Amino acid sequence: MNPNGFSFLIADKRLWLFLLAGLLAVVLGFFAIPGVAAIFFVSNTGYWFELAAFTAFVWALWYAFRAELLALRWGKLDWTTWAIIAASGTVLLVHESFGFKIVMDELMLLGTSMSMHFDKTVLTPVRGNDIQGAFVVLDGMMDKRPLFFPFLLSLLHDLTGYRPANAFVLNGILTFVFLALVNLCGRLLAGRRGGWLGVLLFAGLPLLGQNATGGGFELLNMLMILATLLLCMRFAGKRDEVSLTALVYSTLLLGQTRYESLIYVLPVAILILWVWSQEKRVILSWPVILAPLLLLPYPLQHRIFELRASAWQMASKPEYDAPFSFSFVPENLAHAESFFFSKPTDQPISPVLSILGWIAIPFFLLFVVKRLKTLRTETPAVVASVIFSLGFIGQFLLMMCYFWGKFDDPIIRRLSLPTQLWLVVAVLTVLPQFAAAGFQRFLIGVAAFGVVASGVPSMAAHAYTQEYLPGREIAWRRQFIADQPRKDYLMIDNDSIMWISHQISATSVTEAIRRRDALVFHLRNHTFSTIYVFQRFNVDPETGRMTLRDGDDLGPNFVLEPVREERMQFLTLTRMSRLVAVKDGKEVVAWPQPAKEVTVPKDRAEIERLRKEYLENFIKQLP
Repeated sequence: MNPNGFSFLIADKRLWLFLLAGLLAVVLGFFAIPGVAAIFFVSNTGYWFELAAFTAFVWALWYAFRAELLALRWGKLDWTTWAIIAASGTVLLVHESFGFKIVMDELMLLGTSMSMHFDKTVLTPVRGNDIQGAFVVLDGMMDKRPLFFPFLLSLLHDLTGYRPANAFVLNGILTFVFLALVNLCGRLLAGRRGGWLGVLLFAGLPLLGQNATGGGFELLNMLMILATLLLCMRFAGKRDEVSLTALVYSTLLLGQTRYESLIYVLPVAILILWVWSQEKRVILSWPVILAPLLLLPYPLQHRIFELRASAWQMASKPEYDAPFSFSFVPENLAHAESFFFSKPTDQPISPVLSILGWIAIPFFLLFVVKRLKTLRTETPAVVASVIFSLGFIGQFLLMMCYFWGKFDDPIIRRLSLPTQLWLVVAVLTVLPQFAAAGFQRFLIGVAAFGVVASGVPSMAAHAYTQEYLPGREIAWRRQFIADQPRKDYLMIDNDSIMWISHQISATSVTEAIRRRDALVFHLRNHTFSTIYVFQRFNVDPETGRMTLRDGDDLGPNFVLEPVREERMQFLTLTRMSRLVAVKDGKEVVAWPQPAKEVTVPKDRAEIERLRKEYLENFIKQLP
């Protein structure tokens, strides 16, 4: 790029307005609004910011692709390609059980979508109860996770009604959209066979199937990264305002999908500046000028990390004292190698993708270095893949500097998905260098063989999911919910968000102990049909003695009766119990009793007064 070639920027008034909007967003996002006020602001306006950005994105996509969409004819569609996409998506979805795979992330996202659906606010419910047949969320907290996935999930709730399983429906739909975009990317980089190869490489990746059948935002993150790359290719070719608008809003929504995905703003900005320098003019639209203000919730929401030290989850790894450090790189690289080249039975990886991808990476980096000197003469697809590679490299390096960036960890391996996408893009980018049609058909055959010989058996056995006990316990709880004929019971469980998001009254163990008198009130008044308690026991291998997990012990004043239990992992016992009585020392102060006959006053005013008094007290006593 020639620095003198950017003199035209100074004279463009729209660019100055864009910079002014960006400066205002920086001031508001990082300086003007204090921490607590920032969280309150996002909680009450975050939904509407997401709605505005998503509407602008859909509008830009329609105007950018309107001509192509209107020109489509069913008879001219490549039905072979669509059959490969449909078969690959089906393979990814049918061999894994639908459920919440990474417990805290996915349940928090579901809870946030619940508040977005019911109240158009951004809150994760922490207190909710069934009140006379209607489930009411009484209290919530602001979560640290970005808003785009719960926003999309709330739209699905709006269209079909609130159901926790909508999270699986959404990811199921996104699976086929993602594979269609992979095919498109492959076609642009390496032709028709390149599209097939990309789809088949992902069809054999069990980790993708695990996330496709879960309730998390990883698949949406992958889709938005790929969509942004494709829109980079389009803008590099079209160089018009509507293509730029679609690209900018795709990048904005990508930044609102996962925390670290904002790193892709850098290559997008470089690509835009490169196009401007080639055109000797600024290409801007009014939606793009306003875009920085719509990104405002991102820095404001991140104040949570300042207000809550626990948001970094450092307590999960007490041996570390900083979330990011270059000193973590050697250890994380060793874990990454262990992950990518482990047995498919031990980790949800594809040997074919790992081998082809990591062979392609050196060639891809060499390709990038060479093409940087000849960008002006390259195709839009090559220009975009070369510049966008900075995002893939930056994201991988960031994960290697993360204190919990060990890809072979059951909780963390999902964070390898953007790197898996990079491997596929690398293969597709260098594939035309090996132009022989026979070689490309050979790779397609290898990828298809990998799906059948490695991917399907690994997904069917899904042994890699058995080591993550919290996920299995969530599935066990959900089965318990399905088995109950009524939903008017109260659950005491430290994972209360799971029950509340399924519209079951719930409270934590700590709250149950603190508000013992409230539970006495509910037992005496038959407020709930039953009060259940969820607990996990750890088994001493030497003595066989069972001890409660930290935080699960209600104490001696609560009398429990086991109703269901299961050993889901060696040396643990998962149990569901019924609360049968509450004691004060040796005296039993409350237990479920048959309802007694009562005398109802004849005066209607007196009846209404008593009803209001009881209802007010009932609300105060809710857990």
